[in-house]
Amino acid sequence: MTTQSFYPVGTPGVAWGDAERADWLSRLSVQRSYADDVLSAIDSLRARFDVIQYGELVYPGENYPLFAIKSRDWNDALPTVLVTGGVHGYETSGVHGALQFVERHATDYAGKVNLVVAPCVSPWGYERIHRWNRDAVDPNRSFKANSPAQESAALIKLVEPIRDIALMHIDLHETTDTDESEFQPALAARDGQTHEPGEIPDGFYLVDDSDSPQPEFQQAIIAAVEKVTHIAPTDAKGEIIGSTVVSPGVIRYPFKPLGLCAGVTNARFTSTTEVYPDSPRATPEQCNAAQAAAVCAAIDFALANRS
Repeated sequence: MTTQSFYPVGTPGVAWGDAERADWLSRLSVQRSYADDVLSAIDSLRARFDVIQYGELVYPGENYPLFAIKSRDWNDALPTVLVTGGVHGYETSGVHGALQFVERHATDYAGKVNLVVAPCVSPWGYERIHRWNRDAVDPNRSFKANSPAQESAALIKLVEPIRDIALMHIDLHETTDTDESEFQPALAARDGQTHEPGEIPDGFYLVDDSDSPQPEFQQAIIAAVEKVTHIAPTDAKGEIIGSTVVSPGVIRYPFKPLGLCAGVTNARFTSTTEVYPDSPRATPEQCNAAQAAAVCAAIDFALANRS
């Protein structure tokens, strides 16, 4: 089956131009509020943490301020860790899991690490529950020089001072049923390609960096998360989303060559989480808690193994 047989935008086999992007954009609408859901939560943290505006998305008729939450008592002698969420704006627990980590757990690491948390990298996509930005660009393929995505370029600028000193970076994502029903078909249509249907895994999994794998780090995160929610099994081919499973719940991608957010620093310990919010076995509360547990486990392992 090809995406062009059912995707409503574009001509089969022809990559989108400006007209197709405009058609695609006209079909989207705001479905939730970045200000109400995210900025209000960030504001509630100002009494305990430093909150900085690190950029602003500027789209026609819309501006979105971008915020990061940082340790109040920053100490250059301490290791620095980075947490990012909402690079794909539709992946809800990436945003709210990051905020839950700060609200409930971040003070446990005071005096142990310097924290930088960017909970919603893509607020335009958050409001429209979409993977791409307004330009039909995937921010999580855009962490590269001269980035085509404002969202990615702003985060690159934020992390530049810690790019070479960060000890750990965990990037919080979801794999949803709409990946297969909407976003992968849209990607194929946008690029004039054929969509090959895939299988969405039921459960949590991680993506390690194939160019700098840290298997023990990934397994420490899996061990913590499986206390909160279930881990994705392999499919009949021994794969998850078309990639070989290297250990329970773990696959690998090359972070930097693909322009993935998890490669935005040179941190030794890096991982991308993938929660499955559409599972009948997981509630939204579990999904957020799984993300927060992953962050805590990642920091704990990095601190214990940094020498």
